[in-house]
Amino acid sequence: MCLEVDEREEEKPMTRFARAIPLLVYEDIPAAHDFLVNVFGFESGGVMRNEQGHAVHGEVRAGETAIWLHRVAPEHGLAPTISGSGLVVFVDDVDAHFQHARSAGARIDSEPVDQPYGQRDYGGRDLEGHRWWFATPAEAPDRA
Repeated sequence: MCLEVDEREEEKPMTRFARAIPLLVYEDIPAAHDFLVNVFGFESGGVMRNEQGHAVHGEVRAGETAIWLHRVAPEHGLAPTISGSGLVVFVDDVDAHFQHARSAGARIDSEPVDQPYGQRDYGGRDLEGHRWWFATPAEAPDRA
């Protein structure tokens, strides 16, 4: 494989990234929030409502990472679409997490398995079908 070298003067980056916040669109933000907290074990960041009492934003946290739950907003092009993408969240004990999620009613796509790329993971979906994978680093393979 031959890689071409770009000989242009190195450009300065536009900016440095401080953090990224995943945003998921839900029809029912309060139900999604409660599911993610009670079934998948995220920390609650709350549900914000407008003056009419309608949920307009929710948040859950995975460690230091916030995950925003946004309302369906056609005016912003935000519709609840399910694709082949999803989020991977690392947990301390993927097998215990799997047992809890399954017993709490999560839809399970795949049971925990050791992957060749160094993690043990399983796949599941939330109540609106968003894909989630939960993982734990696997033991390093012997390189003898």
